[in-house]
Amino acid sequence: MEKKEFKIGLGTAVMLFLLILIIIVAFTVYMIKVNKDEEIESKEPMASTNLEQTEGVSVVPTMQDKITADSSWCCTFQLVWNDMKNEIVGQDVVFTPQEEMAENLNKEEFTEDMISDEYYYKKYGIMTLSLKEEIENAIKEKFNQESDILDDLNWNEAETENETSSITNYLFYTMLYRKFEFLYKFDKLENGDFGEYKNVEYFGINSSTDNEVGDQIDVLYYNSQDDFAVVLNTKTDDEVIFCKNPDGETFKQIYDNMNQKASNYIGDTNFNDMDEFKAPRLDFDIKREYTELEGKLFKTIDGEAQIGKALQTIKLSLDENGGEIKSEAAIVLKESLAAEPAAEEEPRYFYVDDTFAIFLKEKGKDAPYFAARVDDITKFQ
Repeated sequence: MEKKEFKIGLGTAVMLFLLILIIIVAFTVYMIKVNKDEEIESKEPMASTNLEQTEGVSVVPTMQDKITADSSWCCTFQLVWNDMKNEIVGQDVVFTPQEEMAENLNKEEFTEDMISDEYYYKKYGIMTLSLKEEIENAIKEKFNQESDILDDLNWNEAETENETSSITNYLFYTMLYRKFEFLYKFDKLENGDFGEYKNVEYFGINSSTDNEVGDQIDVLYYNSQDDFAVVLNTKTDDEVIFCKNPDGETFKQIYDNMNQKASNYIGDTNFNDMDEFKAPRLDFDIKREYTELEGKLFKTIDGEAQIGKALQTIKLSLDENGGEIKSEAAIVLKESLAAEPAAEEEPRYFYVDDTFAIFLKEKGKDAPYFAARVDDITKFQ
Protein backbone atom coordinates (compact mmCIF):
# COMPACT_ATOMS: atom_id res chain seq x y z
CA MET A 1 0.00 0.00 0.00
CA GLU A 2 1.43 3.31 -1.00
CA LYS A 3 2.18 5.68 1.88
CA LYS A 4 0.58 9.12 1.54
CA GLU A 5 2.58 12.17 2.40
CA PHE A 6 0.89 14.80 4.57
CA LYS A 7 1.63 18.26 3.30
CA ILE A 8 0.79 21.60 4.89
CA GLY A 9 -0.09 24.40 2.59
CA LEU A 10 1.72 27.70 2.75
CA GLY A 11 -1.39 29.52 3.99
CA THR A 12 -1.92 27.02 6.77
CA ALA A 13 1.71 27.29 7.86
CA VAL A 14 1.48 31.05 8.01
CA MET A 15 -1.68 30.85 10.09
CA LEU A 16 -0.05 28.37 12.52
CA PHE A 17 2.98 30.62 12.82
CA LEU A 18 0.81 33.65 13.58
CA LEU A 19 -1.21 31.67 16.13
CA ILE A 20 1.94 30.54 17.92
CA LEU A 21 3.27 34.11 17.84
CA ILE A 22 0.01 35.44 19.33
CA ILE A 23 0.16 32.83 22.11
CA ILE A 24 3.77 33.77 22.92
CA VAL A 25 2.97 37.50 23.01
CA ALA A 26 -0.13 36.94 25.14
CA PHE A 27 1.82 34.78 27.60
CA THR A 28 4.59 37.39 27.80
CA VAL A 29 2.09 40.20 28.49
CA TYR A 30 0.41 38.04 31.14
CA MET A 31 3.71 37.34 32.91
CA ILE A 32 4.64 41.03 32.86
CA LYS A 33 1.28 41.85 34.43
CA VAL A 34 1.70 39.14 37.07
CA ASN A 35 5.14 40.42 37.99
CA LYS A 36 3.88 43.99 38.15
CA ASP A 37 0.94 42.96 40.34
CA GLU A 38 3.31 41.11 42.64
CA GLU A 39 5.51 44.19 42.88
CA ILE A 40 2.53 46.35 43.79
CA GLU A 41 1.27 43.74 46.21
CA SER A 42 4.65 43.72 47.97
CA LYS A 43 4.09 47.39 48.84
CA GLU A 44 0.48 46.95 49.89
CA PRO A 45 -0.24 47.64 53.55
CA MET A 46 -0.46 44.62 55.81
CA ALA A 47 -3.57 43.79 57.76
CA SER A 48 -2.65 46.35 60.43
CA THR A 49 -3.76 49.17 58.12
CA ASN A 50 -7.37 48.11 58.59
CA LEU A 51 -7.19 47.65 62.34
CA GLU A 52 -9.77 49.22 64.58
CA GLN A 53 -8.49 52.06 66.71
CA THR A 54 -6.53 50.67 69.64
CA GLU A 55 -7.70 51.83 73.06
CA GLY A 56 -5.57 52.35 76.15
CA VAL A 57 -2.19 52.95 74.50
CA SER A 58 -0.80 56.43 75.09
CA VAL A 59 1.43 58.36 72.68
CA VAL A 60 4.21 60.69 73.78
CA PRO A 61 5.75 63.25 71.42
CA THR A 62 9.38 62.75 72.49
CA MET A 63 11.55 60.11 74.08
CA GLN A 64 12.11 62.52 76.96
CA ASP A 65 8.45 62.62 78.03
CA LYS A 66 7.48 60.52 81.02
CA ILE A 67 5.54 57.39 80.22
CA THR A 68 3.22 55.07 82.03
CA ALA A 69 2.22 51.52 81.16
CA ASP A 70 1.26 50.92 77.53
CA SER A 71 2.88 53.91 75.85
CA SER A 72 4.37 54.56 72.43
CA TRP A 73 6.47 57.08 70.54
CA CYS A 74 7.48 57.74 66.95
CA CYS A 75 9.75 60.43 65.56
CA THR A 76 7.18 61.90 63.16
CA PHE A 77 5.76 64.50 65.54
CA GLN A 78 9.23 65.72 66.45
CA LEU A 79 10.02 66.18 62.75
CA VAL A 80 6.95 68.35 62.07
CA TRP A 81 7.69 70.33 65.23
CA ASN A 82 11.26 70.96 64.07
CA ASP A 83 10.04 72.31 60.73
CA MET A 84 7.40 74.51 62.39
CA LYS A 85 9.90 75.89 64.90
CA ASN A 86 12.77 76.52 62.48
CA GLU A 87 10.98 77.51 59.28
CA ILE A 88 8.16 79.74 60.53
CA VAL A 89 8.30 80.40 64.27
CA GLY A 90 12.03 81.13 64.18
CA GLN A 91 12.60 80.43 67.88
CA ASP A 92 11.55 78.11 70.69
CA VAL A 93 7.80 77.71 71.11
CA VAL A 94 6.95 79.13 74.53
CA PHE A 95 3.46 79.00 75.97
CA THR A 96 2.29 80.80 79.09
CA PRO A 97 2.49 78.74 81.20
CA GLN A 98 4.97 76.55 79.35
CA GLU A 99 4.03 72.94 78.53
CA GLU A 100 6.60 70.30 79.49
CA MET A 101 6.13 68.49 76.18
CA ALA A 102 6.78 71.74 74.30
CA GLU A 103 9.96 72.20 76.31
CA ASN A 104 11.07 68.68 75.34
CA LEU A 105 10.14 69.20 71.69
CA ASN A 106 12.11 72.45 71.58
CA LYS A 107 15.28 70.50 72.42
CA GLU A 108 15.09 68.78 69.01
CA GLU A 109 16.73 65.63 70.32
CA PHE A 110 15.58 63.85 67.16
CA THR A 111 16.31 65.44 63.79
CA GLU A 112 15.98 64.31 60.20
CA ASP A 113 19.69 63.57 59.88
CA MET A 114 19.14 60.73 62.36
CA ILE A 115 17.09 58.75 59.83
CA SER A 116 17.53 57.90 56.14
CA ASP A 117 15.49 59.71 53.52
CA GLU A 118 13.90 56.46 52.34
CA TYR A 119 12.16 56.07 55.69
CA TYR A 120 10.08 59.23 55.63
CA TYR A 121 8.41 61.95 53.60
CA LYS A 122 7.79 65.44 54.92
CA LYS A 123 6.36 68.64 53.54
CA TYR A 124 5.27 72.04 54.77
CA GLY A 125 3.66 75.06 53.18
CA ILE A 126 0.64 77.32 53.19
CA MET A 127 -2.40 75.15 53.80
CA THR A 128 -4.28 74.81 50.50
CA LEU A 129 -6.10 72.03 48.71
CA SER A 130 -3.31 71.95 46.13
CA LEU A 131 -0.83 71.22 48.95
CA LYS A 132 -3.07 68.39 50.14
CA GLU A 133 -3.11 66.92 46.62
CA GLU A 134 0.68 67.24 46.37
CA ILE A 135 1.17 65.34 49.64
CA GLU A 136 -1.29 62.62 48.69
CA ASN A 137 0.43 62.07 45.34
CA ALA A 138 3.89 62.04 46.95
CA ILE A 139 3.13 59.43 49.63
CA LYS A 140 1.37 57.30 47.02
CA GLU A 141 4.40 57.42 44.76
CA LYS A 142 6.98 56.92 47.50
CA PHE A 143 5.24 54.42 49.79
CA ASN A 144 2.06 53.38 47.93
CA GLN A 145 0.17 54.64 50.99
CA GLU A 146 -2.78 56.89 51.71
CA SER A 147 -3.06 59.37 54.54
CA ASP A 148 -5.17 58.64 57.61
CA ILE A 149 -5.14 62.22 58.94
CA LEU A 150 -5.28 64.73 56.08
CA ASP A 151 -9.05 64.44 55.77
CA ASP A 152 -9.35 65.29 59.48
CA LEU A 153 -8.14 68.82 58.76
CA ASN A 154 -10.41 71.70 57.74
CA TRP A 155 -8.95 72.66 54.38
CA ASN A 156 -11.75 74.91 53.10
CA GLU A 157 -11.80 77.00 56.25
CA ALA A 158 -8.02 77.41 56.08
CA GLU A 159 -8.10 78.62 52.47
CA THR A 160 -10.89 81.08 53.27
CA GLU A 161 -8.99 82.39 56.29
CA ASN A 162 -5.82 82.78 54.21
CA GLU A 163 -7.71 84.94 51.71
CA THR A 164 -9.92 87.05 53.96
CA SER A 165 -7.90 87.73 57.12
CA SER A 166 -4.43 88.62 58.33
CA ILE A 167 -3.90 85.01 59.47
CA THR A 168 -1.86 82.55 57.40
CA ASN A 169 -2.44 78.82 57.92
CA TYR A 170 0.59 76.59 57.50
CA LEU A 171 0.62 72.80 57.37
CA PHE A 172 3.57 70.73 58.56
CA TYR A 173 3.30 67.07 57.61
CA THR A 174 5.43 63.92 57.95
CA MET A 175 4.86 60.25 57.14
CA LEU A 176 7.18 57.45 58.16
CA TYR A 177 6.63 54.07 56.49
CA ARG A 178 8.64 50.87 56.67
CA LYS A 179 7.91 47.29 55.72
CA PHE A 180 10.58 44.72 56.52
CA GLU A 181 11.15 40.96 56.55
CA PHE A 182 13.29 38.89 58.87
CA LEU A 183 16.25 37.11 57.35
CA TYR A 184 14.50 33.81 58.10
CA LYS A 185 10.89 33.20 58.98
CA PHE A 186 10.34 32.43 62.64
CA ASP A 187 8.04 29.62 63.72
CA LYS A 188 4.52 30.35 64.78
CA LEU A 189 4.41 29.02 68.33
CA GLU A 190 1.57 27.80 70.49
CA ASN A 191 -0.50 30.42 72.24
CA GLY A 192 0.57 30.98 75.83
CA ASP A 193 0.48 33.26 78.86
CA PHE A 194 1.75 36.84 79.01
CA GLY A 195 1.85 37.85 82.66
CA GLU A 196 -1.70 37.43 83.84
CA TYR A 197 -3.06 37.38 80.29
CA LYS A 198 -3.98 34.09 78.60
CA ASN A 199 -4.05 32.74 75.05
CA VAL A 200 -1.52 35.21 73.64
CA GLU A 201 -0.19 34.58 70.10
CA TYR A 202 3.58 34.07 69.84
CA PHE A 203 6.29 33.56 67.23
CA GLY A 204 9.89 32.54 67.76
CA ILE A 205 12.31 29.62 68.11
CA ASN A 206 12.02 26.34 69.98
CA SER A 207 13.91 23.05 69.95
CA SER A 208 12.45 22.01 66.58
CA THR A 209 13.27 25.23 64.71
CA ASP A 210 15.99 25.20 62.05
CA ASN A 211 19.29 26.43 63.47
CA GLU A 212 19.71 29.12 60.81
CA VAL A 213 16.69 30.99 62.15
CA GLY A 214 18.58 31.71 65.35
CA ASP A 215 21.50 33.17 63.40
CA GLN A 216 19.49 36.36 62.85
CA ILE A 217 19.38 37.07 66.62
CA ASP A 218 22.08 39.04 68.44
CA VAL A 219 22.16 38.98 72.23
CA LEU A 220 22.76 42.39 73.82
CA TYR A 221 22.78 40.94 77.32
CA TYR A 222 21.24 38.07 79.25
CA ASN A 223 21.30 38.34 83.03
CA SER A 224 18.27 36.09 83.59
CA GLN A 225 15.10 35.06 81.83
CA ASP A 226 13.52 38.22 83.25
CA ASP A 227 16.37 40.59 82.38
CA PHE A 228 17.65 40.47 78.80
CA ALA A 229 17.73 42.29 75.47
CA VAL A 230 18.07 40.91 71.95
CA VAL A 231 18.21 42.27 68.42
CA LEU A 232 16.34 40.62 65.54
CA ASN A 233 17.99 41.41 62.21
CA THR A 234 16.12 41.85 58.94
CA LYS A 235 16.76 41.81 55.21
CA THR A 236 16.98 45.61 55.32
CA ASP A 237 18.68 47.97 57.75
CA ASP A 238 15.87 47.65 60.27
CA GLU A 239 16.54 46.12 63.67
CA VAL A 240 13.87 44.90 66.07
CA ILE A 241 15.02 45.15 69.68
CA PHE A 242 13.28 43.47 72.60
CA CYS A 243 14.17 44.52 76.15
CA LYS A 244 12.43 42.57 78.91
CA ASN A 245 11.54 44.42 82.13
CA PRO A 246 12.76 47.83 80.97
CA ASP A 247 14.19 50.28 83.49
CA GLY A 248 13.36 53.99 83.24
CA GLU A 249 10.61 56.61 83.37
CA THR A 250 11.08 57.73 79.76
CA PHE A 251 11.91 55.95 76.55
CA LYS A 252 15.28 57.69 76.53
CA GLN A 253 16.10 56.42 80.01
CA ILE A 254 15.03 52.91 79.05
CA TYR A 255 17.14 52.98 75.89
CA ASP A 256 20.19 54.42 77.65
CA ASN A 257 19.91 51.92 80.51
CA MET A 258 19.60 49.04 78.05
CA ASN A 259 22.71 50.15 76.17
CA GLN A 260 24.60 50.56 79.44
CA LYS A 261 23.77 46.97 80.41
CA ALA A 262 24.86 45.79 76.96
CA SER A 263 28.19 47.60 77.21
CA ASN A 264 28.85 46.04 80.63
CA TYR A 265 27.81 42.53 79.57
CA ILE A 266 30.66 40.01 79.33
CA GLY A 267 28.60 36.90 78.58
CA ASP A 268 27.90 35.14 75.28
CA THR A 269 26.34 37.47 72.70
CA ASN A 270 25.59 34.64 70.25
CA PHE A 271 22.20 33.00 70.06
CA ASN A 272 23.09 29.31 70.43
CA ASP A 273 21.39 26.18 69.12
CA MET A 274 20.08 25.31 72.57
CA ASP A 275 18.59 28.78 73.16
CA GLU A 276 14.91 29.51 72.68
CA PHE A 277 13.11 32.74 71.87
CA LYS A 278 9.51 33.84 71.69
CA ALA A 279 7.80 37.19 71.27
CA PRO A 280 4.15 38.17 70.99
CA ARG A 281 2.67 39.09 67.66
CA LEU A 282 1.76 42.78 67.58
CA ASP A 283 -1.01 44.70 65.87
CA PHE A 284 -2.04 48.14 67.01
CA ASP A 285 -3.35 51.37 65.55
CA ILE A 286 -3.34 54.48 67.71
CA LYS A 287 -4.08 58.13 67.18
CA ARG A 288 -3.44 61.12 69.39
CA GLU A 289 -4.50 64.72 69.15
CA TYR A 290 -2.21 66.96 71.19
CA THR A 291 -4.96 69.19 72.58
CA GLU A 292 -2.52 70.52 75.20
CA LEU A 293 -0.71 72.40 72.43
CA GLU A 294 -3.73 73.71 70.54
CA GLY A 295 -5.27 77.18 70.72
CA LYS A 296 -2.59 78.86 72.86
CA LEU A 297 -0.87 82.00 71.60
CA PHE A 298 2.91 82.18 71.47
CA LYS A 299 5.43 84.58 69.98
CA THR A 300 7.16 84.16 66.63
CA ILE A 301 9.97 86.19 65.12
CA ASP A 302 7.44 88.14 63.02
CA GLY A 303 4.40 88.22 65.26
CA GLU A 304 2.36 85.63 67.10
CA ALA A 305 0.80 82.28 66.30
CA GLN A 306 -1.18 79.39 67.66
CA ILE A 307 -1.45 75.72 66.83
CA GLY A 308 -4.84 74.99 65.35
CA LYS A 309 -4.45 71.22 65.14
CA ALA A 310 -1.77 68.73 66.19
CA LEU A 311 -2.22 65.06 65.29
CA GLN A 312 -0.16 61.87 65.25
CA THR A 313 -0.91 58.27 64.32
CA ILE A 314 1.14 55.13 64.82
CA LYS A 315 0.34 51.74 63.28
CA LEU A 316 2.50 48.69 63.84
CA SER A 317 2.21 45.01 63.00
CA LEU A 318 4.84 42.36 63.76
CA ASP A 319 4.74 38.60 63.26
CA GLU A 320 6.94 35.64 62.31
CA ASN A 321 7.57 37.06 58.82
CA GLY A 322 8.50 40.60 59.68
CA GLY A 323 6.74 43.86 60.32
CA GLU A 324 5.26 47.08 59.06
CA ILE A 325 5.10 50.52 60.65
CA LYS A 326 3.27 53.59 59.46
CA SER A 327 3.17 56.87 61.34
CA GLU A 328 1.87 60.29 60.37
CA ALA A 329 2.04 63.65 62.10
CA ALA A 330 0.58 67.02 61.20
CA ILE A 331 0.56 70.47 62.75
CA VAL A 332 -1.65 73.30 61.51
CA LEU A 333 -0.07 76.62 62.49
CA LYS A 334 -2.09 79.83 62.42
CA GLU A 335 0.30 82.77 62.20
CA SER A 336 -0.66 86.41 62.57
CA LEU A 337 2.03 88.89 61.57
CA ALA A 338 2.89 91.79 63.84
CA ALA A 339 0.78 94.90 63.34
CA GLU A 340 2.03 97.28 60.71
CA PRO A 341 3.84 100.37 62.12
CA ALA A 342 1.33 103.08 62.93
CA ALA A 343 1.02 105.81 60.37
CA GLU A 344 2.93 108.95 61.29
CA GLU A 345 0.73 111.09 63.51
CA GLU A 346 -0.39 114.59 62.67
CA PRO A 347 1.79 117.32 64.23
CA ARG A 348 0.65 118.71 67.55
CA TYR A 349 0.74 122.47 68.21
CA PHE A 350 1.52 123.42 71.78
CA TYR A 351 0.48 127.09 71.44
CA VAL A 352 -0.06 128.82 74.77
CA ASP A 353 -2.34 131.47 73.28
CA ASP A 354 -5.25 131.62 75.70
CA THR A 355 -5.95 131.27 79.39
CA PHE A 356 -3.27 129.16 81.06
CA ALA A 357 -1.69 128.28 84.34
CA ILE A 358 1.97 128.24 85.08
CA PHE A 359 3.96 126.66 87.88
CA LEU A 360 7.53 126.96 88.95
CA LYS A 361 8.89 124.03 90.86
CA GLU A 362 12.20 123.06 92.26
CA LYS A 363 13.44 119.76 90.96
CA GLY A 364 13.03 117.03 93.50
CA LYS A 365 10.42 118.86 95.56
CA ASP A 366 6.82 117.87 95.96
CA ALA A 367 5.22 121.25 95.46
CA PRO A 368 5.80 124.10 93.04
CA TYR A 369 7.29 127.28 94.37
CA PHE A 370 5.31 129.46 92.01
CA ALA A 371 1.91 129.26 90.36
CA ALA A 372 -0.17 131.62 88.26
CA ARG A 373 -3.22 131.62 86.06
CA VAL A 374 -3.29 133.96 83.13
CA ASP A 375 -6.46 135.18 81.46
CA ASP A 376 -5.62 138.71 80.44
CA ILE A 377 -2.13 138.57 79.11
CA THR A 378 -1.88 142.36 79.05
CA LYS A 379 -1.74 142.37 82.83
CA PHE A 380 1.36 140.20 82.69
CA GLN A 381 3.35 142.04 80.09
